[in-house]
Amino acid sequence: MKKEFKIEVVREWAIWTLFLGASKLPIKKMEKIMNKYWEEWWDVAFQVIEQHRMWLFWTREAAIITFSREVV
Repeated sequence: MKKEFKIEVVREWAIWTLFLGASKLPIKKMEKIMNKYWEEWWDVAFQVIEQHRMWLFWTREAAIITFSREVV
């Protein structure tokens, strides 16, 4: 039985990070992506939240979502 994988990266909006110093991950966008893949029979295999520096003072978060499904 073989599996195939897809990876989606959902990031915070840079503009809000600049103006507010911090922002939240776009939950509605994540829901939309996850529902789209669910309709195509993909399962969430792994998810991680990553923080990386944006310019000098700001940090930005990203959710890295790995989807998998069995190949027939």
